[in-house]
Formats: sequence, structure tokens, C-alpha cells
Amino acid sequence: MNPILRELTNPVRNTSYSDFSEAALVAAFVANTDRHRVFMEIVHRYKEKVYYHIRRILLDHDDTDDAAQNTFIRVWENLGSFRNECALYSWIYRIATNEALTLLRKKRNNTSLEAVNVELSKLIDSGAYLSGDEIERKLQKMLLTLPDKQKLVFQLKYFEDLNYEQISEITGTSVGALKASYFHAVRKIEEFLKREI
Repeated sequence: MNPILRELTNPVRNTSYSDFSEAALVAAFVANTDRHRVFMEIVHRYKEKVYYHIRRILLDHDDTDDAAQNTFIRVWENLGSFRNECALYSWIYRIATNEALTLLRKKRNNTSLEAVNVELSKLIDSGAYLSGDEIERKLQKMLLTLPDKQKLVFQLKYFEDLNYEQISEITGTSVGALKASYFHAVRKIEEFLKREI
């Protein structure tokens, strides 16, 4: 049996991990203390945030589900080697970001960038899986035109309300470069919205 599946099907023990800090969860996982329950607590804490973070990058529900699932598989496979050099959520967001960008690159390699943007733009127009008013739809369309780095920084700062230090941990980019990316993204968005509204 696959070791990951074996761990995920272990019987549930009585310990509750809901009050554990991130560091305590990682320590319990590394110590092989009820790994399944520890992992399920991590998934419970971060699954919604990870889903919406990826969703803002990919827009498509099915692609988002795939990337989120891959994210948590990677977390399971690598949590034992997590070094506590950053917050656990930053590490998970970095994995989620990489999974989303990898999927986006695969889509772009199989079709032209213009075709991918047209497809994503149609998703925004259809309203499928997206809610919001017309300005939000225009903002989402504008985000499709930004370079990946600017789009990612804008999404993390604007939608996730993360500070530059947290974004730096997630992206591995300096705070100065992040500020520049965010500044350029905001200027482009402002110009676009002025023309469209």
C-alpha cells in the first residue's frame, strides 16, 4: 500500500490538535504522533485559504481543485523536512503558488497565451464560480493582462491582505521588488479602470 494512503487511513486517536500552534503541529507530525490527525488539522486550517488563493490565479474551479489537492499532497510528503524558517502558512502558500503557476504554465504551453486569456475571460464573463459586481469582473479581467509576478503580488496584498514580509516568505522575493511589482500592478489597474468605468 502507498505510504501516503496508509498514513491517511490510520485509525483516528483521541488527541485534539485544534489548539496547537503551527510549530507544535509540525513537531507532532515529525515525531510521528498521530500524523493523520495532525495533517487533517493542517488541511482544516488552510484548505479554504489555499483554495481561494489558487482560485484567484487559475479562475477555473476544476483546475483549482487539482492544484489544491497537489498542494496538500506536497505538504504531506515534505512536512517532515519543514525547517521552521518561515511560518507554516507561508510555506503552504508557497507550495500552492508554485502548483498554481505550474498548472498555468502547462496550459499556456499547450495553447497560446492569448487563447488561455480568452478562455479565462469567458469564465469571468459567464459568472460561473465567480460572484461580484461589474467592477470586480473588470478587475479580474485586468488581472489577466498583468505579468504573473505582478498579478500574484497584487492578489496576495489586495485579496489576501498579507504584508510584504509575508509575501516575501511565500514568493522568495525581496520586499523592495515586491513593492515595485505591486506599485506597477496598481498603476496598470488604475489606468485600465479609468478607461473602462
